[in-house]
Amino acid sequence: MAIAGTSVRSRLGDVSMLRFLDLGIIGAVYAICGLGLLMIYSSSRARLEGQGISPLYFVERQVAAMFLGTILMVVLVLVDYRKIRDFSLAGYALSVASLVLVLSPLGDRSKGTQGWFALPMGFQLQPSEFAKVFLIIGLAGFAYQFMGEFDARRLLLVLGIAAVPIGLVLLQPDLGTAMVLGVITLAVVAAAGARVRDLLVIGLIGLVAVVGVVKMGVLAEYQVNRLTSFISPDADVSGAGYNTEQSKTAIGNGGLTGRGLFEGSQTEGAFVPEQHTDFIFTAVGEELGFAGAATLLLLFAFLVWRIWRSAALASDGFGTLVCIGVMAMFVFQIFENVGMTMGIMPVTGIPLPFMSYGGTSIMVSFAAIGLVLNIQMRRFS
Repeated sequence: MAIAGTSVRSRLGDVSMLRFLDLGIIGAVYAICGLGLLMIYSSSRARLEGQGISPLYFVERQVAAMFLGTILMVVLVLVDYRKIRDFSLAGYALSVASLVLVLSPLGDRSKGTQGWFALPMGFQLQPSEFAKVFLIIGLAGFAYQFMGEFDARRLLLVLGIAAVPIGLVLLQPDLGTAMVLGVITLAVVAAAGARVRDLLVIGLIGLVAVVGVVKMGVLAEYQVNRLTSFISPDADVSGAGYNTEQSKTAIGNGGLTGRGLFEGSQTEGAFVPEQHTDFIFTAVGEELGFAGAATLLLLFAFLVWRIWRSAALASDGFGTLVCIGVMAMFVFQIFENVGMTMGIMPVTGIPLPFMSYGGTSIMVSFAAIGLVLNIQMRRFS
């Protein structure tokens, strides 16, 4: 009876803590998702209709992914994050195993990258996306034990933990996701108290690694061309620089208030490749203009600020490091994605969180938000 009573009180305690949920984070996430659905529809409907497919095809699949992501977020809110910490090693091992399996004949190859598992009804699962969250939890679970006491040996252990999934992702090859994992690692290590000198060394190693990947033939030729085209985009506007050129044209067409929904010439004419996925920001820029793009970026800024606030309010070091890792993931993806559409960053195929079409990506984004909400909600326990 005593055990049953304790269990009931525990569940009631979890329910009572729901009043501490950050509704600002939830509101910002669904506002961005709503805009994303609108832009996915706008940027894909003409092409889908031309192929005899329902113009809502991508929207419906994105809504399904949002629904699954919401379920995942709710589950991660209800399970005490300190219990998740206890299974951080198992989650990390599962993530590494999935990255190994996707490189086997079980994996599916698409657009030069072997990074998906094919699922029924045309759906795909991308383990490298889930690796982001598992790496955040794994690094935080190890590093929080030594916060403020990071010597060279512990730093090397952390780098070793991160190197395994990063290396496996590079073998796909997927440099964009590998860069995200690298930024997550750097942010968690910095928040855990690594010395500035060590951080500079890590950054230098990362830069050398990126150059090495580009020079050693790990990436396909078209991937290398896309990465380097931002340096001189006018050199090959019909080839490697085509995406960037069309993207900048679309954003420039928008002006201050945009051409209006479904009125963008670049968007409606399907001139921007992968516009409903990696280049979704161009649809916002053309059809909603500077005002719409600025509103979206303000929503992202608000979301990042609330995550930072959750990190500051966390009741323990593990919670702080998880929030910092999630924040770093979002900030880098937003900066890189928006930057590549404007021609100031290389084209890496990194999605815009909660905006770009992609089932695994949006599910992982919701999972990351679930962790942050969990930590923020339990700041008094």
